[in-house]
Amino acid sequence: MPGTREMEATAAATRGEAPVRAWHAAPPEAVLRELDASAGGLSPVEAKRRLEVLGPNALPRAARESAWALVLRQVNTPLIYVLLAAAGVALAMGKTVDGIVVLGVVVLNTLIGFVQEMRAGRAIEALIDMVPETATVLRMGERSVVPAPQLVPGDVVELRSGDKVPADLRLLSVRSLRVEEAALTGESVPAAKSVEALAEGAPLGDRVNMAYGGTLVTYGTGTGVVVATGAATELGRISSMLRETTHLETPLTRQLAVVGKWLTVGILATAALLMAVGMWRGYPLMDALLAAITMAVGAIPEGLPAIVTIALAIGVQRMAKRRAVIRRLPACETLGSTTVICSDKTGTLTRNEMTVQEAWTPRAAFRVSGVGYAPHGEFSRADGGGAAWKLPRDAQELLRAGALCSDAALHGEDGTWRVDGDPTEGALVVAARKAGMDVEALRREWPRLDGVPFESERQFMATLHAGPDGSRVVYLKGAPEVVVARCDFAGGGEDARAVLREVERMASAGMRVLAFAAGPAAGGEDTLAEADVEDGFVFLGLQGMIDPPRPEAMRSIAACHRAGITVKMITGDHRTTAAAIGRELGLLAPADRAVAGEELAALTDAELAEVVRRVNVFARVAPEHKLRLVRALQAQGEVVAMTGDGVNDAPALRQADIGVAMGITGTAVSKESADMVLVDDNFASIAAAVEEGRRVYDNLIKSLAFVLPTNLGLAVILLAAVAFFPMAGGSPLLPMTPTQILWINLVATVALALPLAFEAMEPDVMSRAPRRPDAPVLGGFVVARTAGVALLMAAGALGLFLYEYGVETARGVPAEVALREAQTMAVTTVILFQVFYLLNCRSLHDSVLRIGLWSNPAVYLGIAALLALQAALVYLPFMNAVFGTAPLNADALVKSVAVASTVLVAISLEKWWRSATATGQRGRGPARPGG
Repeated sequence: MPGTREMEATAAATRGEAPVRAWHAAPPEAVLRELDASAGGLSPVEAKRRLEVLGPNALPRAARESAWALVLRQVNTPLIYVLLAAAGVALAMGKTVDGIVVLGVVVLNTLIGFVQEMRAGRAIEALIDMVPETATVLRMGERSVVPAPQLVPGDVVELRSGDKVPADLRLLSVRSLRVEEAALTGESVPAAKSVEALAEGAPLGDRVNMAYGGTLVTYGTGTGVVVATGAATELGRISSMLRETTHLETPLTRQLAVVGKWLTVGILATAALLMAVGMWRGYPLMDALLAAITMAVGAIPEGLPAIVTIALAIGVQRMAKRRAVIRRLPACETLGSTTVICSDKTGTLTRNEMTVQEAWTPRAAFRVSGVGYAPHGEFSRADGGGAAWKLPRDAQELLRAGALCSDAALHGEDGTWRVDGDPTEGALVVAARKAGMDVEALRREWPRLDGVPFESERQFMATLHAGPDGSRVVYLKGAPEVVVARCDFAGGGEDARAVLREVERMASAGMRVLAFAAGPAAGGEDTLAEADVEDGFVFLGLQGMIDPPRPEAMRSIAACHRAGITVKMITGDHRTTAAAIGRELGLLAPADRAVAGEELAALTDAELAEVVRRVNVFARVAPEHKLRLVRALQAQGEVVAMTGDGVNDAPALRQADIGVAMGITGTAVSKESADMVLVDDNFASIAAAVEEGRRVYDNLIKSLAFVLPTNLGLAVILLAAVAFFPMAGGSPLLPMTPTQILWINLVATVALALPLAFEAMEPDVMSRAPRRPDAPVLGGFVVARTAGVALLMAAGALGLFLYEYGVETARGVPAEVALREAQTMAVTTVILFQVFYLLNCRSLHDSVLRIGLWSNPAVYLGIAALLALQAALVYLPFMNAVFGTAPLNADALVKSVAVASTVLVAISLEKWWRSATATGQRGRGPARPGG
């Protein structure tokens, strides 16, 4: 049966197996023969039969997890277990309001995680949107429009400007066909297409005889035969890679999970110990259980998830102001621990604006200042001859030829210039403007009469113009070897070889080089045919252009290097271009070279690990190369940020610890796969986001260092009371009730911890090395600080509780009333401890005076709000009834303030001692928050 062998192979590819063959390496007639097709297309009957065997031209949709499965995954963490336990304890004790508050924290965290994961599956859905709805095909020589899902291998498809390519095609014929393939290859300019067979090992970006599904025709027309549909296309391969990649846990979530596990174990063990001590001391069973439950409620940091979530949300808002939009909440912290940034080149490190950098004539070479499309700059002699305010006549004619022999136009005003048309031709127009030429006036003065358009087979473009004096002139532009072959040189072959040597020099610097020539019209006619431009031209010169680096990207790369972050450039551009840009950006030493994707494919995993460690510029990479590079870096313990804008970047974006998509040029697929989207497509925004990420982490550590001493201190207070306090009227004498402890944990702690999320950036935030991904959140410094503050807090609260209870009972106050007053005094003392300790936590290492008393007004708003709430707890009858508190006199308040302020003195002395020690050991690196 005709086509059965091919259909079986293609069906295998559709199931996700290897592609059938290297179609680009076979001539068109061989491709048609192997597909059992013809240039006139399939018959409708054969097309239907193949559709039944192979299935539709559509990407497979992965089965999505159920909503319940996503919800269960959000609550399946130790920290949530601890919160659920706290809620259960509160409800079991009849404290319904307390239980509902804790459950509300659980619901909030679960909802945030659920929404974020629901968005993760949209990347593959976005790929499906890239396939067009209809396609123009030939069926038995008749043109018809069919739904794109009905295309099969062997169908012949017609393409024209504006069409989205519906499947992978081997081109059969082209006429000036250009296809925008940046989404797949990373090329910054549309690819000119041809039909000749290529080498089998040609990388994706060099397969100019193929048109891939999802790319866009920008110019010309062509026909191609479908060689792959559905999952067998390049889009399908990327879809398959996306399904195989997973978002990794962030360093913060990993470490918080560790903290949650240890908290769970520690709280359960301490509660069991407390209950055993109570029973040993003769407590009734229910009283011993009450003491254990009270301790558990005190030790659980109920407000911690809310603090983490809100701190991250504040970081997200700050990053948005710096033009980086975070799509996954934990990603803003992950940026702070990034050790390697793998960046795309076009538009991120460069301006995505082709710019003429050098013009060369047989008489002299000229450098061009000014980058991008803005038509400002000047020309200077490349040999150091100084500025040339008036260009020589031959240089002026070279630039005039570039402006006239092109179709691009420049529009806009200062700061908002844009090119309409091909970026390469736009660079020629801008170069003429920089020389002081009014291009529009020039085109009116030299009107175009006719032309031979550029085609990839010819590699040149020619235009016929009427000169101001009535003469006719032909300007020729194209590949240097093609233009040189059509020119007459005064010095013969040696002059021609000199031009080609200059071409080689400019190309080795990463420039795209075009040659220009001029000649009279044949017979003075107003028409121009291809036969009229075979020879007889006078060579004018060369123009070399490149997409220049962004100046701010260069500064940001230097800042990243100072911060200990390695920057690697991974691009689909040619090796020479990538190497030239890499050297200019400071990513590549003069003696180093870029590594191409075809070299990566031949490396073993061990060899790749060595290459990825020492090489910073990778060129001509395919999607699988990018994914492999990211995984190789992660295998070495690196935290990888990956930038990209195309479909080909999506798998690597999703695999990376932090995927960064481009907001302007990025495809929907890349944005859905990423954790962060850059509004301005600028590498400088990544560096700013890293800076903000480090601030987020610093402030989270400050919040942890503030919150945890309170929980530990409350546990110590209760443990000491059960172990050593006397019984009162047959009941245990506890310094605090469970509801009072919940007040401290949920209201006071959160009200004071949240302002720390607004703290200013530490001065050394971008001058220290990234923290290790496996570094614990609770480093030795934080643990020591937590223990010291907790013991000081416990000692103060216990001392005042015993003092107040003893004084009041000695005065004959009923024991129940004395207990309420003493408990209220203990709670107030802990609250005031938190207020004073908050001032210390604004910087873990520096004095509050050094960072500025008013640099974070939110701190004082938080303190004022908490003091108002505490006053209500102490003095309002309703609050007294709910929380078991009693009003305090002025003398009691003064004592509480005096005892609580000791923490401010103690931590200030500790900071002074640490600072003095660090000064004596200078050279060991800057102090780091939490470490």
